[in-house]
This record gives sequence, C-alpha cells and structure tokens, in this order.
Amino acid sequence: MERLTEDCGYAMDISADGKYLFATYSGLGKKGIGQISIDERTCTVLMPGLNTLMVRVAADGNSILYLTASRGETTIYRQLWRAGKPFGQAQPAVRLPFAFRQAYAGNAYDFSKDLSTVVYARPGGHADLYLLSQK
Repeated sequence: MERLTEDCGYAMDISADGKYLFATYSGLGKKGIGQISIDERTCTVLMPGLNTLMVRVAADGNSILYLTASRGETTIYRQLWRAGKPFGQAQPAVRLPFAFRQAYAGNAYDFSKDLSTVVYARPGGHADLYLLSQK
C-alpha cells in the first residue's frame, strides 16, 4: 500500500478511465466533493460546501451523482464531468417526495449508478421499498 494524498475525504468511486477517485468530505469538518488524481497524486475540491455523504460516477461515465435532502424531499443531482473537470450546472436526476437522514449508524443510503435503485435506512425500525421507473 502507498499513500496517494492526504486530507481529501473518503474515496467513494473511480472514474471510468481509472484516473480519478471521487471523495466526500463529510465528517472531516468540511463539506463537499473532492477528486483525487491518481497519476498526479493531487486532491482538488470539485464542489465545495455540499452536504452529501456519497458520490458515484454515473453509468454513462460522463457525470457524477450525489444526493442532497432538504425541505421534505431528497434529490440526486447529476454533474457533468470530463477529464478532471466538472462543467455546466448540476441538474436534478431523481427527486424523491420525502427526506431521510443521510447518516444513521454510518451511511444511511445508497443508489445505483443507473439510478434505478435507491435504498436508505429509516430509524423507525420499519423498511420502505419504492420502485422508481424512468420514463
């Protein structure tokens, strides 16, 4: 094992070309999404200030996905990304008509790269299952 970089959050996913790791800073006193260049061994803050625990590379390999919750709803956003740089504004990819805690005994949620599945933990000891269909 060898160290790539320090203080760049928790790595969550890798780019389709294998050159970048995507990380979140939650729990480190900072908020946002970071990127680690494997070749250059550098850390770049891509999206500062975001309160999210997870980042995924979308199934198409051309964007990153992250989740936020506020005011009774949860939204997974898609940020276009190419060759180490985000571009354009993040767009809502999936909206759920309810909010849930992002952290509950660790990460409390996950979603698939194609956004067909979202799972989450709810502290009430009761499980909900939702089928999301893309049209």
